[in-house]
Amino acid sequence: MRVAGSIGLGAALAVAAAAFGSPSLYVPGFALVLLGSAAAVWVPLAARGAGLERIIGPRTVEEEREWPIDIRAAAGVLPAPGGDLREPLLRGGLSMAGRQQRRIRVNVTFARRGRRELAPARLAIRDPLGLVERVLEAGANQHVVVLPRIEPVIAGGGGSGGSPETAIGSRPAEVAAEVEMESLRPYREGSPASRIHWPTVARTGTLMERRLLADSDSRPLVVLDPTRPSSGAALDKAVRAAASLALHLARAGGCALLLPGDRRATDIDADLGGWHVLHARLALVEAGTRPPALRLDSRRGALFWVSANARGQLPRDTGRSHAARYLVTPAEPGAGSSFRVAGCSGIALGRGGRRAA
Repeated sequence: MRVAGSIGLGAALAVAAAAFGSPSLYVPGFALVLLGSAAAVWVPLAARGAGLERIIGPRTVEEEREWPIDIRAAAGVLPAPGGDLREPLLRGGLSMAGRQQRRIRVNVTFARRGRRELAPARLAIRDPLGLVERVLEAGANQHVVVLPRIEPVIAGGGGSGGSPETAIGSRPAEVAAEVEMESLRPYREGSPASRIHWPTVARTGTLMERRLLADSDSRPLVVLDPTRPSSGAALDKAVRAAASLALHLARAGGCALLLPGDRRATDIDADLGGWHVLHARLALVEAGTRPPALRLDSRRGALFWVSANARGQLPRDTGRSHAARYLVTPAEPGAGSSFRVAGCSGIALGRGGRRAA
């Protein structure tokens, strides 16, 4: 329509020039006809065989980490008379005027966790007057999951368990001591004699051994509670703290992580098997209205309750069987803080849920 309008206007000016004897109207008239005709031919030839490709980095990237994007554009039979190459994640675009090829290679960063749906890259080939335009897109339906940032655990405050080693070490002494008898079972050949339950042997004459709690039951447990967060930033801090604690504890010997919506905690071994899946799930955590449902009957390791509410607290009767309990909130560290991580402070709690003296 624009081309037809340009040619029609040019022809009308030429007719007016002839009718009214005004030679000055011939110049713009013929110019509009030529421009419209050139645009109708040049732009389609430049778009014929043109290509656009966008190559992105891995499907997951941590907050504030560089993530690569490579975009390659090429015109068709003729160089593009005008237009531009645009990437939605970047400001502005690159001009295609007179170019046969263009390329964008850049590293971008994401400030906040979550799933990012990427708008497609766009190559527009048009004439300088915008009479004819052809548009190509690449990268539709692409996305990236931005993972919560992992930050170091720092001792602070001088409170109970005032160092990372004692507050959240791989296996504190009191936790290791919590390997208790769970039940009796028939003696298995090769089991150590220390496991034999001699009172039962004396009473029944049958060899019975004590069945001990699994080693995983004495691992530290990290629980993320997104209930009623103080703010969106507070929720992000709590998620980062939970991720940082879980990874720290896993590397130190193993731990378990309970995420919102799960009925059972997931164990993370020292070799970090399964960690990448949990890390991606942490990226998608949203605010909740109910605290996590715990099944802690067999858990004996230290409990780290990470709350997104600065005034959060452990639910009543939660984790009384644990050797140690810590409340981690997005609050400023105080004198009683045992450690700090990702903008949150961890406080050791007594058996009744109050701060340890």
